Amino acid sequence: MPKIIRFYITHCVLGFIAAGVFTAALMYFNVGNLWHLISTSDIGVMALVVFWVLNGIVFAGVQTGIAIMLLAEDEDDDEGPGGGTPVAVRVPAARGPVRNGVSR
Repeated sequence: MPKIIRFYITHCVLGFIAAGVFTAALMYFNVGNLWHLISTSDIGVMALVVFWVLNGIVFAGVQTGIAIMLLAEDEDDDEGPGGGTPVAVRVPAARGPVRNGVSR
């Protein structure tokens, strides 16, 4: 399996695990009386699964996005020129009236 596919699947699974923990915490602490609503409904299991899957999609996307952004190389390790010092540059004043950012 290509590395990129393995990378994506791994981070999606991690996102769904995080969504499972998040969903379990919401149910345990009964936030917004959600556990009571789900436990007393005749389709509570389906509601719980849908809630977990939809949160899983969001968490997996965030987890994958964070993992991709953390792949960037650190700019401090570059061999090329870095930062430098600011230099003042004189800009001549515009002559005549200025309209819409264009001098005449």
